[in-house]
Amino acid sequence: MAATTDLDTAGAVLAAVCDQKSAEDAAALEQFKLAVDWAAMHSVDSIGPAAVWEGELPIAGDGAPLVAEFCVAEFALAIGKSTDAGRAYLGEAVEVRYRLPKTWALVVAGKLPVWKARQIAKATLSLPMDGAGFVDIHIAPTAARLSYAQLERVVEEARVRFDPVEAEARRQAAADGRCFDVDTHQVSFDGTVDVRGTLDLADALDLDDAITTGAQRLADLGCEESLDVRRSMAAGDLARHQGTLEVPRRQVVMNVHTDGGPFAKLENTRSFHSMDQVRDWCQGASVHTRQVIDLNEHRWNQGHDPTPLLREQVMLTHPTCVFTHCTRPSRSCDGDHIIDYDSGGPTCSCNLAPLCRHHHRYKNHGGWTYERIAPRIFKWTSPLGHVYINDLTHQRHI
Repeated sequence: MAATTDLDTAGAVLAAVCDQKSAEDAAALEQFKLAVDWAAMHSVDSIGPAAVWEGELPIAGDGAPLVAEFCVAEFALAIGKSTDAGRAYLGEAVEVRYRLPKTWALVVAGKLPVWKARQIAKATLSLPMDGAGFVDIHIAPTAARLSYAQLERVVEEARVRFDPVEAEARRQAAADGRCFDVDTHQVSFDGTVDVRGTLDLADALDLDDAITTGAQRLADLGCEESLDVRRSMAAGDLARHQGTLEVPRRQVVMNVHTDGGPFAKLENTRSFHSMDQVRDWCQGASVHTRQVIDLNEHRWNQGHDPTPLLREQVMLTHPTCVFTHCTRPSRSCDGDHIIDYDSGGPTCSCNLAPLCRHHHRYKNHGGWTYERIAPRIFKWTSPLGHVYINDLTHQRHI
């Protein structure tokens, strides 16, 4: 690591930060491995016959080894945590080691940080053994860039597949928890109130579409307020006109992916549901089917703007912004020419990629550059020359 006196340039500071982060990650990994060793040393077999007050403690999910009850407090103090927090940490280490073998291999190889492995373990603790294995297999290829929302979706799918009774109980509980509250009891001095709700997905999509349409209509009429303000105004317009407007027939736009079984994935919300639930949403709706798109077919357009079919292909090929670690859905992103159109870059499958507005600005104005080095692999170079590879399996710094 560079001496403090040498840190007189931005490049040197960044290099020192990288060195410090590497050391921090190595220390976290070593502690995580030691937690597994501690649990193995204090298995239930270590409880002697004289220890009549010491019990067997389940600290991880079904099928993981039990530990001797009294081993937790000492370990917790050694790592500076309370007993409860130490038990959670120890349980997450055991969960990853014994129920998530692919995730464990990534951690040991330094391809997945310990904090993210712990996040995954927390989510799988309540799953049966087969369910944890399902999550492990499906997240391993993208574990390093996995967002919490993506993890939740895979865990819920595993619960539906391998613990359907519990999944149905949770679904019913969630349905009973639907609500919509307008907090008129807490009015600010400025005259605004908070509105919150938990809705059925189909109802939420309809409401969002109506407010989005209303906000755009206000902009078309010359309203210069921000999008957030226009959306709030559109909600008020929707309420005031609810008695005079004809209720439209619901139009459901769903990209449904299924393996032929009783389950479906909705591409536009990236959520997992039963086919029965999808059928319920479609009752009384105007349902349209879309053309199946070959993601490997090379498409192009003569002009600057991609055709709707080409844009759809790009969005499906790259579900998120292609900047390293970004998980913003591609449908909310800009379609970017990797090689600028004005510099001769074609409008085609191999030269288009989704960039969220934030990272699009990085490319256009922040000094970042990137190139496509394989169908789904991108190399980003920072203004200071640091190179990052986004290959959808893990992000790495060169």
